[in-house]
Amino acid sequence: MTTTAQQPLHSGFGPGSTAEEVAAGVDLTGRVAIVTGGYSGIGLETVRVLRAAGADVVVPARDPARAAAALEGTGGGGGSGAPGRSGRTGGVEVVPMDLIDPASVDAFAEGFLASGRPLHLLVANAGIMATPLARDARGREAQFATNHLGHFRLVSRLWPVLRAAGGARVVVVSSRGHRFAPVDLDDPDFRHAPYEPFVAYGRSKTANALFAVELDRRGRAEGVRAFAAHPGTIVDTGLAKHLSEDALRAAGAVDEDGTPVRDAARQLKSVPQGAATLVWCATSPRLAGLGGVYCENCDISPLVPEDDRDAWLRDDKAPAGVLDYAVDPDTAARLWDLSERLTAR
Repeated sequence: MTTTAQQPLHSGFGPGSTAEEVAAGVDLTGRVAIVTGGYSGIGLETVRVLRAAGADVVVPARDPARAAAALEGTGGGGGSGAPGRSGRTGGVEVVPMDLIDPASVDAFAEGFLASGRPLHLLVANAGIMATPLARDARGREAQFATNHLGHFRLVSRLWPVLRAAGGARVVVVSSRGHRFAPVDLDDPDFRHAPYEPFVAYGRSKTANALFAVELDRRGRAEGVRAFAAHPGTIVDTGLAKHLSEDALRAAGAVDEDGTPVRDAARQLKSVPQGAATLVWCATSPRLAGLGGVYCENCDISPLVPEDDRDAWLRDDKAPAGVLDYAVDPDTAARLWDLSERLTAR
């Protein structure tokens, strides 16, 4: 099979579309989905919409009690999950898992495998942004470890049930933040380069996009397709908690009163608009037989032309697009090899 081109499909949706709108008419009855970070922001909206379409949804949670409280009312029956234990709330299963802890990811995966269920949809949504320098127990830089390596490990451990679905999709949440930096395969943990929070974030978001490229190449023959999704800028989700209000104001993301600016054409979106591309990638029939592409605004993004790259990088209001280094298949394969070594038991 050939690689899917980074060319828009003209899906009929756009920057202002909502998750509910793109899922209209989609029936997910009998499908099982996992959504990391599914109890806040765009992850919570994704869970709500997938559940409304009939899917059984599992939410891994570092704080199960908080997740249970947030997920009340997402549809269906069941009681609430007890802190530290698996449980159902609002028809959604909450299971403990901490993405930055390899043992926790393995325990979650082993529990899911033991349930005997196939896995039809996996939305790798959880993440952190522009944090001060921190490292996990193995010395990995925290943004790379959480945003990329944790999801790489999770998908790797769940591979048997993705194959068993007979047609599965993995949606990896990337970002236009990939423009801040390509991956550094020689120094992924800032052992040599000075640490810069947004450079680290950019590396991790580029890694997310590249992960989808190589995952799709490896999975397509077995019916597992992968997509990277840019949700837009949604400042009222907690992801931007390490940014000052002055920084958000300078970026045009909040007004003088600190109120989030909504302008979907400039990628400044509400939570329902931000979740739309994730849900579109997970459910759209237009993507049948396709994969390994970076998407935004509920469509496949075009490549940024080389001649326009410098201007695009400088312009926060630039049109949709993805830089070539974030979808390069050779780099994606090398990142996969590195990730296998870094996540080895």
